[in-house]
Amino acid sequence: MSWVKLSFNTTKNQLELLEDVLLGAGALTVSLEDAEDQPLLEPGVGEMPLWDTVVMGALFETGVDTDQVVTGIQQNPALNNCAYLATEIVPDEDWQRVWMDRFQPMCFGRRLWICPSWSDPVDATAVNLMLDPGLAFGTGTHPTTELCLKWLDSHMQPNWTALDYGCGSGVLAIASALLGAKMTLAVDNDPQAILATRENALLNRVDAVVNEMSVDEFLLSDSGQFDLVMANILAGPLIELAPFLAAQLRQKGCLILSGVLEEQMDDVVKAYSSWCQFEEPEIKEGWVLLKGHRFG
Repeated sequence: MSWVKLSFNTTKNQLELLEDVLLGAGALTVSLEDAEDQPLLEPGVGEMPLWDTVVMGALFETGVDTDQVVTGIQQNPALNNCAYLATEIVPDEDWQRVWMDRFQPMCFGRRLWICPSWSDPVDATAVNLMLDPGLAFGTGTHPTTELCLKWLDSHMQPNWTALDYGCGSGVLAIASALLGAKMTLAVDNDPQAILATRENALLNRVDAVVNEMSVDEFLLSDSGQFDLVMANILAGPLIELAPFLAAQLRQKGCLILSGVLEEQMDDVVKAYSSWCQFEEPEIKEGWVLLKGHRFG
């Protein structure tokens, strides 16, 4: 069996109405895609960020008069920002298998791999981090996470203590533990991230090393300073948090900052210049990894 998919370009303020109209016209499902390659990272608690311009796809059974659906939307004055894009035939597939096939083991550096739970490790002797795609940010597929993981593979030292601030899925905290950290603290303001990190730590058998905390819990804790502080968030929060994150770093400790666009790099470096000296940055697809040390 095949399906018919209608696609519309619209703005986020008309998404809800467009969805209601399409579902009312017989759509089985709707999906959202970014229309302009606008990055969305690390939403706050309770936030559900959306792109400014969105492509909405609606899937119909083949018997539905999709021409009538398109005409109705084009003639609806309340949907004046909606533009019809295309009609396409979508073959029936094993969608779970298609989704799973998108996520295969990935290597970061010489020895660190991320493997989904449904795939056997490529190298059983490597450091294999088992991680499935989920609701929390961080699977290794985004350049910001990739840059951090490659740095950890090359530089992580046995018996370091590490702080992963804005931990998302916990991927950096868990990688640190697997690579030899004696204690890693994973902190996030999103309860879903805390839950995901806890489950992923259990899956990788590092729950005795990885500790999860909310931001509020961390502020009330007496965790001391760390050999390594990592924050893969966004440039604005990184700049705002500069005094706080620098204070978590012991003398000569390593600071790893990501989630920074190339044009934002100088502002972030300047914010930390009172406490840290930075090395040459690494850049991938316009995203920057900043590597620094606290003055000794």
